[in-house]
Amino acid sequence: MALDDPVRRPGGAYGSQLGDIFRLQSAPTFVNRNLQTGLLAITEIRDDAPEQMLSDPLPIEDAFLATFHVRPFMQNKAWEDGRMAPILDIAEGATVIRDLKRNPSVLIDQSHHSLHFYIPRGALDMVSDEAEARRVSDLHYQSGVAFDDGIIRNIAAAVLAALRTPGEANRMFLDHVTMAVAIHVAHTYGGLVAGSRAARGGLSPLQERRAKELMCAHLDGGLGLEVIARACGISTSHFRRAFRQSTGMAPHQWLLQQRVEAAKVKLVDARLSLGEIALICGFADQSHFTRVFSQIAGEGPGRWRRERGIAAAPEPLGWSTPRGSRDN
Repeated sequence: MALDDPVRRPGGAYGSQLGDIFRLQSAPTFVNRNLQTGLLAITEIRDDAPEQMLSDPLPIEDAFLATFHVRPFMQNKAWEDGRMAPILDIAEGATVIRDLKRNPSVLIDQSHHSLHFYIPRGALDMVSDEAEARRVSDLHYQSGVAFDDGIIRNIAAAVLAALRTPGEANRMFLDHVTMAVAIHVAHTYGGLVAGSRAARGGLSPLQERRAKELMCAHLDGGLGLEVIARACGISTSHFRRAFRQSTGMAPHQWLLQQRVEAAKVKLVDARLSLGEIALICGFADQSHFTRVFSQIAGEGPGRWRRERGIAAAPEPLGWSTPRGSRDN
């Protein structure tokens, strides 16, 4: 597996973007792109003979860097929001956290070697949601003050070995490593408490997302509520009550709305007849489709389609339309 090409990216303190800040030609990088909410990244920064300089400003964004120092950095001079942090030594194997919203910079006046874990806000939100916890508002740290974090130290050792042999590195392993760092940082420095966000009487954010994903994947209603409730880890009766409290409607009503929304997408395709759309979107028949669509959309599907200039497709041969179901 090759590491990600360290090309310039718009924003994001990782890869060549981070390397440019330190005036480096190369910055080995791994990027975990599997998150729906964004990405996580690890970048190695090393310069054995730097010219004394103040690092260029990091991109201001809602993200954090957890920097592991492979080498010690003596008399570290750093700034956040234009204010100088205490001048302290950073020991070999120590970690420093930087908030990218606070415009951090550092004086480079000696050789240095570090590993930067890039953790954007979206990743912290995802960790919080998965743990059914209140979202992390901020990380607790002292500007410029390093600390010994054994977990990050052990993870960094494994990452450095992987970066040394990119052809042998396992992407799945590095994906898990980046997630492990984000979870550890959220718990240790963000005060994340699992289960603290569960809504009283309602579904937690994770339960609600799981339920909706399952229901949308089975628009025909073929997946019973007991299966969905089991996936959420609660009883069927509890699920019914909690779903209504979280969404304002019963599961069946919510599912009908999703069928209508799916039908609107299909109605744009003039090749599909109303009968075909009814079956595709999980309705019992065209009569059922017309009745439900009219109740929710305020007009029948045929009229909805005609008002948008879409010519209706002819009903397929052999299709039987129940009396009174045709949408005039």
